[in-house]
Amino acid sequence: MSEPTIEDYYVEDRTFAPPADFAASALCCDQSLWDEANADFEAFWARQARELVTWSKDFHTTLEWDLPNAKWFVGGQLNISENCLDRHIAAGKGDRVAYHWEGEPGDTRTITYAELHEEVCKFANVLKGLGLKKGDRIAIYMPMIPELAITMLACTRIGVAHSVIFGGFSPDAIVDRCVDAEARAIVTADAGFRRGAPSALKVNVDTALDDNKAPSVEHVVVVNRCDTDVTMAEGRDIWWHEAMAEASADCAPEPMDSEDLLYLLYTSGTTAKPKGIMHTTGGYLTQVAFTHKYVFDLQPDTDVYWCAADIGWVTGHSYIVYGPLTNGCTSVMYEGTPDTPARDRLWDIAERYGVTQLYTAPTAIRTFMKWGHEEVAKHDLSKLRVLGTVGEPINPEAWMWYHEHIGGGNTPIVDTWWQTETGGHMISPLPGASTTKPGSANGAIPGVFAELVDDNGNVVTEGGGYLTIAKPWPSMLRGIWGDPERFHETYWSRFPGRYFAGDGAKIDNGGYLWVLGRVDDVMNISGHRISTAEVESALVDHQAVAEAAVVGATDDTTGQAIVGYVILRGTHEASDELGEEIRQHVATKLGAIARPRAVVLVPDLPKTRSGKIMRRLLRDVAEGRVLGDTTTLADESVVEEIKTRAAASDED
Repeated sequence: MSEPTIEDYYVEDRTFAPPADFAASALCCDQSLWDEANADFEAFWARQARELVTWSKDFHTTLEWDLPNAKWFVGGQLNISENCLDRHIAAGKGDRVAYHWEGEPGDTRTITYAELHEEVCKFANVLKGLGLKKGDRIAIYMPMIPELAITMLACTRIGVAHSVIFGGFSPDAIVDRCVDAEARAIVTADAGFRRGAPSALKVNVDTALDDNKAPSVEHVVVVNRCDTDVTMAEGRDIWWHEAMAEASADCAPEPMDSEDLLYLLYTSGTTAKPKGIMHTTGGYLTQVAFTHKYVFDLQPDTDVYWCAADIGWVTGHSYIVYGPLTNGCTSVMYEGTPDTPARDRLWDIAERYGVTQLYTAPTAIRTFMKWGHEEVAKHDLSKLRVLGTVGEPINPEAWMWYHEHIGGGNTPIVDTWWQTETGGHMISPLPGASTTKPGSANGAIPGVFAELVDDNGNVVTEGGGYLTIAKPWPSMLRGIWGDPERFHETYWSRFPGRYFAGDGAKIDNGGYLWVLGRVDDVMNISGHRISTAEVESALVDHQAVAEAAVVGATDDTTGQAIVGYVILRGTHEASDELGEEIRQHVATKLGAIARPRAVVLVPDLPKTRSGKIMRRLLRDVAEGRVLGDTTTLADESVVEEIKTRAAASDED
């Protein structure tokens, strides 16, 4: 008999069927959409495109596929801002709220579709006045304020492609992206509020443009958000409010080909420059509209939807701006952090606006667990009817906490897997049709074909493998800007004929798909392949643990050894005895092979301002290396404290 593998230990049997009353009124409550897509996936997507999107010229061909290059809805013309705004106004819904916006200091704005349309048209004319035209690119470096969405939509109105740069990034990141995209302008703000104080933005733009480091940039438009002192370069910099005061609110939408470039969004390269992911117009809009509608069971006349992400990431592009506005729903947008001024800020917002769908990251959920359910209990969240997770696999313990304390034990959870490159959801339950398991993303959405393969490219129907997509999908990336060879090499070369972007997964004996994260986050312990996600789940399963991160450190004996970094729940105190108890708990859950070499109890984990754990730094600490770049961390001091505690743990 062969030695047990990690999959033998990691079993989740709890299942949750859609509540009967939810399923009775859900947009999809059976397998009919999957059946339709499986019978003819091109016809399925063609129907979605014509039903969900308004075309000024109908397409004549659904798909042209010359691997790795796809063209969807060929011959069709449309304008995204017209789909997001004009058509809702024409249907008599101009007075519907598009965004309930809340600033971190507590200032608020309620913006209707008609008001948003006027602002978009005016800023589109500002851009045209700066000489920008169809086919140009601009960069956007802004806080989470309405002007960010307005700028994106204004670009789409006149055919300018945007590249949004997350507001936590450094001047070097601005330079890299503006140079690569040959951006002609940057739209920014003086600052944005973060944890009660202005966080500067314009000064970073100034640094990026010093010494002509980004020579293509001709203009900088600045929103006065925090009223801080900034330097305005004569002839280059203009104030948003001054430009808008003189702008006309009349701007006809530019007809765009279905395959015209919509935006560039840069993802980090591990050893090379960031990759400019290209998304185009018709296919992207079709898939984000479809997934936003069906994954969240959207009822636009009554729902108040909240994606608590940042627009600087693809989640915000697809599920704060383009999907929700195309579907004509009311959304919440929030500028600040969830613990300012207090740890119940998100629940306060959800209660006040009557939020019905909440979409957030597992990292945030584990933070809420650490803070305690008492913060949640202060507020009435009974209007919530769908909960979503995004960004990384969610461990079953966090899923259950979300289910019980946020969803009241009867709210469907949609655990979504997708990437910057995929544009929209790829794997997810549909809340009225899918029986879910805590921690599993269930399976591919209708019209998407996900398959696991082994090292030789053979399809795996049970057990672990590499997560691939076997057929093209509408919102797929159309390439890496300026580097078609890198596009093919990065995504299409490992398994010919298949898209593969680096994630591993497994299928259990019930057919449920479990995303395990990046294959480079799979450790090799004495010849056993063990996922960091599974060990992290076992750590968080201990009643004292709020959050955990696991890395594989080089080990002379076993090849790699598991090192766990653990944040304790509020009432528990760090001790050697507790650390050992947690370490043994992993062995009980997963088997002795998965027992960490060390469990380091830490006050926090090194996270970027978007909430992602920088495991690279934890690996550096575990292996005693000089730390790499820490400039994107929300709190750089955390790493020094981790180093101190790790050193003490080694001495013990």
